[in-house]
Amino acid sequence: MGNREMEELIPLVNRLQDAFSALGQTCLLELPQIAVVGGQSAGKSSVLENFVGRDFLPRGSGIVTRRPLVLQLVTSKAEYAEFLHCKGKKFTDFDEVRHEIEAETDRVTGMNKGISSIPINLRVYSPHVLNLTLIDLPGITKVPVGDQPPDIEYQIREMIMQFITRENCLILAVTPANTDLANSDALKLAKEVDPQGLRTIGVITKLDLMDEGTDARDVLENKLLPLRRGYVGVVNRSQKDIDGKKDIKAAMLAERKFFLSHPAYRHIADRMGTPHLQKVLNQQLTNHIRDTLPNFRNKLQGQLLSIEHEVEAYKNFKPEDPTRKTKALLQMVQQFAVDFEKRIEGSGDQVDTLELSGGAKINRIFHERFPFEIVKMEFNEKELRREISYAIKNIHGIRTGLFTPDMAFEAIVKKQIVKLKGPSLKSVDLVMQELINTVKKCTKKLANFPRLCEETERIVANHIREREGKTKDQVLLLIDIQVSYINTNHEDFIGFANAQQRSSQVHKKTTIGNQGTNLPPSRQIVIRKGWLTISNIGIMKGGSKGYWFVLTAESLSWYKDDEGTYPRI
Repeated sequence: MGNREMEELIPLVNRLQDAFSALGQTCLLELPQIAVVGGQSAGKSSVLENFVGRDFLPRGSGIVTRRPLVLQLVTSKAEYAEFLHCKGKKFTDFDEVRHEIEAETDRVTGMNKGISSIPINLRVYSPHVLNLTLIDLPGITKVPVGDQPPDIEYQIREMIMQFITRENCLILAVTPANTDLANSDALKLAKEVDPQGLRTIGVITKLDLMDEGTDARDVLENKLLPLRRGYVGVVNRSQKDIDGKKDIKAAMLAERKFFLSHPAYRHIADRMGTPHLQKVLNQQLTNHIRDTLPNFRNKLQGQLLSIEHEVEAYKNFKPEDPTRKTKALLQMVQQFAVDFEKRIEGSGDQVDTLELSGGAKINRIFHERFPFEIVKMEFNEKELRREISYAIKNIHGIRTGLFTPDMAFEAIVKKQIVKLKGPSLKSVDLVMQELINTVKKCTKKLANFPRLCEETERIVANHIREREGKTKDQVLLLIDIQVSYINTNHEDFIGFANAQQRSSQVHKKTTIGNQGTNLPPSRQIVIRKGWLTISNIGIMKGGSKGYWFVLTAESLSWYKDDEGTYPRI
């Protein structure tokens, strides 16, 4: 490839960048580019202004760059600037360029120091620049200021990551020399996405502000924190120079003098400074575009072929044809039904990894929430015993019964069964709410047709609410069925005979266990203990007696008092 063709590579990518920006959508292709990354006050703006030779970037405290600035430098005999959003307007006064950047930033982000990932495209024509394209990103910050959101650090980091994670993006990591280079935010971010340092170009600024007796020689010689593409040192204007309107040309001469006169840098002076950095970036970007262009062209041709096939499919499409409208309507409704079924059955194409939804949440309601609500029901054992006692005495009346009447048992049990109505109805409400939420999620695909979306959601939601009433009636009916008749012949029901048999088996096991262990109840594992009242011990004796019982894993013992020292009766 000839030199002339090489020089046209960067302008070619610039035209592609403008084309994708004009479309107003994110390009699926990764354009070769250089992203400028650095902390606040690292000197990024000064480096870019030195490239252009003009003061044109906003300055101030806090976050100044709040939108990505795509800066395209084009070699030209005339000197002027153009914005993509101001087509046809040439800016010859670079103070107006600064004001336009500020106004365009505020137009999208507002006045509260917020940020936006929508880029500003600025093209600068000048005889003092080399063909070069840079993307100036917001400076890395730690603490929000003014009306900035609390997560401003996270937002800026995410925006920077959107650019530097792309394999076709070179990273220009700007770090001030008067800080600890090992803790550089720019180098740290670059290392996350480029651990081998293959895409990273290091820029060390503020070399003239280092403490006396210290220097960054090891870094600039690529010995301390090595990068494949190396480091370039620059000396920018100080804030005092900027406020004093010091000429950039004079600053460039001072920079050159600094490197030639400094004992630590004079041997590498020809590889330091802003002019050398501009040449390095021009060469690196050109070579990078050349290396990535074949793969980029293949991807572009593949997408073009795919779009042509799609266009061919709609070549004879007549949007006003009633049959097509009806077919499209049926397809969307059928897709809604399929999506709803998949969300309930759990076979959806997109799996939610953040929260439970659809069928999984309904399953949780049935198997976790409903049992929890049952357990949560108020149960006062002392009150229940009192109710059982009153029920038995009221049914016996003036008589002194020998056995517990069935009517007392049914009265107490039915009262407990009725309590299931609350948790059951609550579970129905939760399931209904989740079904409504599932309907809303499924109708998001119909967002392009607001009326259809609204009607679909309304009709399905009304149908679910109608089913809700019938479901609650069915649940109440099932509980009423359980209340109306208690099947004492069911295999799970423990009647008197089964209880007597189990008691006999436990007594035998206890006897055998006690013979083997010879441990007193106080030395065994206690399962439960308390007072036990035995009524109607004998017809002649009358009344009832209370005993202190201790139930262990080995035996059941009862005593006259709660100390367990008196012998059993």
